[in-house]
Amino acid sequence: MSFTDKSCLRTPPLARRQRLGFVGGGRGGLVGDWHFAGARLSNHWDVVAGALSSRPDNAVASARDWMIPPQRSYSDFRQMAQVEAARADGIEAVAICTPNWNHAEIAACFLKAGIDVILDKPMTTTMADAKMLVALQRQTGVSLTMTYPYAHHAMVRQARAIVDSGLLGTINQVHLEYLQEWNCAAQPVDTAVWRQDPSKVGRSSIVGDIGTHAYHLLKTMTGLDVSDVRADMFICGGRKPQPDTAHINLRLSNSAPGLMHLSNATPGQYCGLRIRVWGSGGAVEWDQERPEYLKFTPLEQQEQTFVRGVGNGVLGEAERLVHLPRDHGEALTDAWANLYAEAALVIAARRARRQAPAGVRLAGAAEGLAGMRFIDGCADSYEAGGAWIKLQHDE
Repeated sequence: MSFTDKSCLRTPPLARRQRLGFVGGGRGGLVGDWHFAGARLSNHWDVVAGALSSRPDNAVASARDWMIPPQRSYSDFRQMAQVEAARADGIEAVAICTPNWNHAEIAACFLKAGIDVILDKPMTTTMADAKMLVALQRQTGVSLTMTYPYAHHAMVRQARAIVDSGLLGTINQVHLEYLQEWNCAAQPVDTAVWRQDPSKVGRSSIVGDIGTHAYHLLKTMTGLDVSDVRADMFICGGRKPQPDTAHINLRLSNSAPGLMHLSNATPGQYCGLRIRVWGSGGAVEWDQERPEYLKFTPLEQQEQTFVRGVGNGVLGEAERLVHLPRDHGEALTDAWANLYAEAALVIAARRARRQAPAGVRLAGAAEGLAGMRFIDGCADSYEAGGAWIKLQHDE
C-alpha cells in the first residue's frame, strides 16, 4: 500500500437516521454527554427515548435537556425495552452509559428484546457475566458494540494502515501509558467513589477503567493481541481500597515484549494515553492529547509527521474518518462521532440483512470479552505476586 492509496473510500450515507435510546447518561453522569454528542455529530442517529437516571426526577429533567418526548422518558430500563420493542417506531439501538455493575443486566435485557446494544466499557465486572453476554449475543443475532472511542481517531487508523502495509516490518516491542491525575487525593471525588468499590468495578479499578482502553488501542494499532501478562499494582495517592497505579509487562501474540504504565494518581497528567510501536522497519508514535498528529520514523530515514486531513500521505482508511480540513481542529468528540457512524452502518446493515460497508472497524462482543480477559489476567498476576499469567483466547 502506498501513501497515495485511496482504496478505502468514505462510508456511504444511510437512507435515514437510526433511532437511538439511552440508559443512564443523564444529569450528573460522566460519559452520557460524550455518547450523546457523538451520536448527534455523526448525523446517523436521532435520540428519541431514554431511561436516563434511576432517580425519576433526574430522568425527567435529563430527558427535557435532550428534548426526548415525555412519553418516551422511562423510569425503568425494563419497561423501556418492552415498550420500545413493541412500537413500530421504536428504538433500533440503545446506548448503555451506566456504571460497570449494571452493564450485564441492562445489556441482556435489550438483547433479548431484539434491540441492538452500544455498551460502554468495560463489558461487565465479571468474566461469567461477559461470557453470558457473548453467548446471548450469538443466540439472538443482535449486535453488541463496545465503545472504545480512541480507536476511532483518524491517525490511529493511519498507524494501523502503515502497519498493515508492512512499512514497520516485524513488530519488535510496544510501549503504552495512560496517565491521569483525578485520583491523587486520599479521598476520591464524589462522582468517582464507586470506581474504587470492588463490588461495583470488578477486580481491578485501574485496569478496568483505563487499562482496557490502552489494551484495545494496542490491538487496533498493531493487529496483535496479548498472550501473557505480568502485573504489579500500587496505591500512590493516599489510602484507598484499590490500587490506583499498575505496571504491566506484556508478551504479545508474536512473542514481542511490551510495557504498559497505568495511573490515575499522577499530578500534572490529564488524559495521557500514548503508544509507541517499534518494528524492524521503523516506528510509529501517537499521543491522545495531540490526536491529529502521528509520528512515523522509517528505519535510517528522516522521520515524518502526518497531520490529520486529506492528502499529503494520509491513507484512505484514515481519510474516511476526517471531517474538517487541516488547521480546523478535530478532537475526541469527532472520534465519538466516527464510532457512532460506524455503529449505525453495522446496525442498519444487520437489520437490512446485508453486509456492512468495507472499511468499518468496530469493537464487538468478542472485543468486550477480550477486555475482560485482560482485566482478569492482570488481577490474577497481581494476586499471585507478579507471576506471568497466560491469557486464554479459546472463546
